[in-house]
Amino acid sequence: MVKTLKSASTPETEEGRQYHLEVKPGDVSRYVLLPGDPGRVELIASFWEKNWKVSQHREYVTYSGYYKNVFITATSTGIGGPATAIAVEELARVGADTFIRVGTTGALIKNIEVGDLVISTGAVRLDGTSRHYVIPEYPAVASIDVTLALIEAADSLGVKYHVGLTASSDSFYVGQERPGFKGYMPPFQKGLIEFLRSVNVLNFEMEASVIFTLANIYGLRAGAVCAAIANRETEVFIPNAGVKEAVKVANEAVKILSEWDAELQKSGRKIITPSLITEILGKRRNGFENQ
Repeated sequence: MVKTLKSASTPETEEGRQYHLEVKPGDVSRYVLLPGDPGRVELIASFWEKNWKVSQHREYVTYSGYYKNVFITATSTGIGGPATAIAVEELARVGADTFIRVGTTGALIKNIEVGDLVISTGAVRLDGTSRHYVIPEYPAVASIDVTLALIEAADSLGVKYHVGLTASSDSFYVGQERPGFKGYMPPFQKGLIEFLRSVNVLNFEMEASVIFTLANIYGLRAGAVCAAIANRETEVFIPNAGVKEAVKVANEAVKILSEWDAELQKSGRKIITPSLITEILGKRRNGFENQ
C-alpha cells in the first residue's frame, strides 16, 4: 500500500510507486494492454506463458508476465475517461509507452455482427476527460504501427474484424442514446446514433478517445481492439461475445510490435513501413525453412 507520497502535486513515493495503480518503475512492460474490466486482466494473463499479479487497488488490477518471450503488462482502467486517464498517466510515469485498449463495444451498423472485432483508427471525442487536456478540435487517432499490428494479428488468427472510426462517450445510457431512468432522453441526444452512422462511425465505447488523445499529446503509441457484444441496429446483445478473440489479438499484436520494434532499432528507421514488414516476413519464412 502506498503510504507516504512526495507531495500533493506529485502523488508518488520516493521510489516512484504511483498513488492509484500502486506500480513502480520496473513493474510494468513498455507494452500495456488496457481492459476496462478488472476481471479481464486475469483472462488476458491466462494466455501468457508466465504471469504474476503486480498490484490491485480500487478499479486498477495489474499483471505482468511473458507472452512468447515478450515482457507484457495488463492493467484494468475501470469504466470511462476519468479512470482511464489516471491509468495512462501513471503507467507512462513508470515506463510504459505503448497502450492497447482491449474492450467491449456496441456496433452501430448491421454488418458488424455480435462477436466480431472492431479495430479503431480514431475516436470521436464525446468524452469530457480529454477536453481537460486539449481543444476539442484536436484529433484522437490511433498509432499507425499499433493499428497495423492489430490488423496483422487478427489476420493471422483468422478472426473476423472491421477497421474504422469509434465514438467514445462518458455515458453508457443517455450518452449512447439509450433511454435513461423512466425513459429520459434529452432532445440534444436524440438522433445521435443515426448521425454517427451517417458519418461512417462504426461503434460506441467509453475509453479509446482518452487513450488516443493522451498518447498523442505525450508522444506515446496507442491502439484499440474491441469485441462487439451488442448491435444497436439489430438490438442483439450477448455479453462476452468475441472477448477471448479480442484478447488473443491484443496479445499477438504485442508480439508483432516487439518484432517490428527490434527491426526498427536495427535499421535505424523511425516507423514501420510495408517494405520493412515484407522484409521481416521474409526473414521469418527463411528461418522456418532453415530449421
